[in-house]
Amino acid sequence: MERIAIDMDEVMADTAGTHREWYNRDYGDTVTAAELQGRTLAQVRPDRKREIDSYFRREDFFRQLKVMEHSQEVICELSRHYEIFITTAAMEVPASFRAKYEWLQEHFGFLSDMNFVFCGDKSIIRADYMIDDNVNQLRRFQGQGILFSAPHNAGEQGFVRVDSWLEAGAWLMAKLRATDEAAAEGDLRCSMNA
Repeated sequence: MERIAIDMDEVMADTAGTHREWYNRDYGDTVTAAELQGRTLAQVRPDRKREIDSYFRREDFFRQLKVMEHSQEVICELSRHYEIFITTAAMEVPASFRAKYEWLQEHFGFLSDMNFVFCGDKSIIRADYMIDDNVNQLRRFQGQGILFSAPHNAGEQGFVRVDSWLEAGAWLMAKLRATDEAAAEGDLRCSMNA
């Protein structure tokens, strides 16, 4: 069974959207999603970088992230055909461990928590596919990288890009069908030669 490694932030969880909403609420600002295309919140409001970064040190922030649309049903379906690992670079934000774990249990309880990988450099991950929003993680990955569109990676190229979970699911299921067809064709050739 092939393996898929799936990032959490900006892939399963709408981290940027929640970050923007909390910042706007707390500072009376009106930063829009459109303003974040190709940039981070700290790049849009550099004078507030310290305040913006402080959200990532709050455990309650990661516990209250919104679930990306269609991620639950698509990942559930993929888990019937692939071995799924959730790979989150939690070492970048140590305060997030417990909150991320609890968030995954709550929203993706159909996955085994033995397949939750909290790491830093994802090059340690051995999988066939990795879905991530961070091109630096994808560049170091040995398998097929799949770039999940996020505001900050709008200009990035060089990877298969998916804009939604429906698109990601369709792409991976097409890969599975192609692999199954190739295997069936090989089995047929072997039985004909026997």
